[in-house]
Amino acid sequence: MTDDALYVYGVIENEDLDIGIDGVNGAERAYTVGYQSLSAVVSDIDTVEPERSDENVQRHDEVLQTILEYDGGRTIVPMSFGMGFKNERTLKNVLRNARPVFSRTLREIDGMVELGLKVLTREDASVDPEEIAAEADERFDRISVNVVENELFSDRLVINRSYLVERDDREAFNEAVGEFEDDHEELLVQYTGPWAPYNFVDIEITAQR
Repeated sequence: MTDDALYVYGVIENEDLDIGIDGVNGAERAYTVGYQSLSAVVSDIDTVEPERSDENVQRHDEVLQTILEYDGGRTIVPMSFGMGFKNERTLKNVLRNARPVFSRTLREIDGMVELGLKVLTREDASVDPEEIAAEADERFDRISVNVVENELFSDRLVINRSYLVERDDREAFNEAVGEFEDDHEELLVQYTGPWAPYNFVDIEITAQR
């Protein structure tokens, strides 16, 4: 057991992984620290309070995506950015205390990914937002397990949704998005993912300073 500080990206079912990848604060690898049925995906870090820079946030997301798709794919409960723990013992205490909720959440999102869909009106285009939203419901809800409505932060933004989708249904969802885009030249479609299911996980963990 090491006394080095650890940065945590997320939690998976117990597995021994060690992957060379650029991590937060210049880390060059991500590996797992296990406790019973769980494993935290971590990197060694020189501070428990990493700077929330664009580079660090991007590396946090990239590590999660790598684990999500690693060797056929893993189910991962993502942690929010900034989860630094002062040592392995502290991290294992958190895993022990939160093991029931982590285990339940892993079961609930097993084999699923998050996909993001933003739909904007092109400049000077005239659309009925309610009609577009209803069409999206019809096309995408049947291929997804759950959906979250995110903030419409622009007047041109008609849809801003996150979908929870089974891995086996990703291709069908991709095709549905492509067909929707083909049918609406007046709309600009921004389709992203797969992501770890941030919007479908509700676990509050406090970093241990």
